Amino acid sequence: MPVSSHYRADPQFERLGPEFADPVRPAIFPASLIRHRNDRAAAGIGLDALTDEEWRATFARFEPLPQNQAQPLAMRYHGHQFGVYNPDLGDGRGFLFAQVREGGGRLLDLGTKGSGQTPYSRTADGRLTLKGAVREALAAAMLEALGVPTSRCLSVIETGEALTRHDEPSPTRSAVMTRLSHSHIRFGTFQRHAYYDRADLIGVLIDHVAEHYYPELTGAEPKAPALLAAVASRSAELAAAWMTAGFVHGVLNTDNMNITGESFDYGPYRFLPQSDPNFVAAYFDETGLYRFGRQPQTVYWNLCQLAGTLTLVAEEAALSAALEGFGEAYRTALLAAMVRRLGLAPRSPAEDAALAAAAFKALAEGGAALRWEPFFFDWFGGLASEARALRGPRAALYAGEAFKDFRDKLAAYDADRPERLRHPYFERSEPEELLYDEIEALWRPIAEDDDWSAFAGKLAKIEAARQGWGF
Repeated sequence: MPVSSHYRADPQFERLGPEFADPVRPAIFPASLIRHRNDRAAAGIGLDALTDEEWRATFARFEPLPQNQAQPLAMRYHGHQFGVYNPDLGDGRGFLFAQVREGGGRLLDLGTKGSGQTPYSRTADGRLTLKGAVREALAAAMLEALGVPTSRCLSVIETGEALTRHDEPSPTRSAVMTRLSHSHIRFGTFQRHAYYDRADLIGVLIDHVAEHYYPELTGAEPKAPALLAAVASRSAELAAAWMTAGFVHGVLNTDNMNITGESFDYGPYRFLPQSDPNFVAAYFDETGLYRFGRQPQTVYWNLCQLAGTLTLVAEEAALSAALEGFGEAYRTALLAAMVRRLGLAPRSPAEDAALAAAAFKALAEGGAALRWEPFFFDWFGGLASEARALRGPRAALYAGEAFKDFRDKLAAYDADRPERLRHPYFERSEPEELLYDEIEALWRPIAEDDDWSAFAGKLAKIEAARQGWGF
């Protein structure tokens, strides 16, 4: 396998032992058509030199990478799903395939989706629809472009099987996807061991997470509350990033939140068309439990469930104290995220708070006439973009009274790295967006004519946006 000098295998999770995962075999697929290979992400871990056949061997047949896991591992976890505890979970259609170090030393997982049945599949087929893989590839690319901590879609391979699904036209095409993520250790990983009253395994997991993902906690005592506080801080930053990106995850169960504060597993997600705190992504979220405006509260609730597992090894008072910082951490992260999204250099906390409030108010008062993403595109760099905003398609709206306070607040701010405004991306009149109707439109030529040009073109446009934003 011709990996480059950047390839650094480091399979750490398997060392935790058999209580944490089950060795499994990948499905044998009748076809392996490469539909997406993320060579930029692959380059960061030394896999960009693979030929297409080697890519298929790695990401369709899952032949082991050099010095890496000898066999895929289906990870064990439980979770609260829509507030109801479910002990019948675990990797049911995916597994941890390998672990590597990127250039900066960060440990990364290569995890799969649609790779076949495992002991946790129950009655499911362990497969992924091709449309689901396309949707996840788009979501991950867009979130990365917007500066949201996210997994990346490394590979999508069409596998040649016809799948039956109850929520989309069937039979439908199948795929296996590989994502690159900082970690697949979930809140639910801790929950499983608490369910079985295994304080010893929770202790092992705490030490593993602290060593490989929070090395700054070396020597911290007591370690469990310190780890909880660190996870809460990163989770607050993630929630703030979602709220300024206008992103609705849709299924914020405790098995869909990981310990590194990185967004992953994109099913019925949506990006906001316009400001709406009650916007719901999943059609089956009938009560709006995971609606846009409730996401920070949900993240906190999930952290409370994580804290509950740690009571087996730490004092409740110390864990409660660790969680008390979430609210302030979220507020601080939200202000920083808003200033960053607007391309501005931060000022004092009071000024940043006033600016963020004015921005959210302007978005709300813009109503249906103001889409979420164009607002940030038009005002990126603050008053450095005022002339551009006032000659653009939303000029009349911005000139109105509803935007006066926001524009007044911008007067105190300087653009952060103003050279970004010289990128060709900002010569456009409209930004790159990823709304539901467009995703459906991108899928249609694939479904009807096996035409992938629109999908590839969209990813190229999102990459241009990523370079323009420069987050």
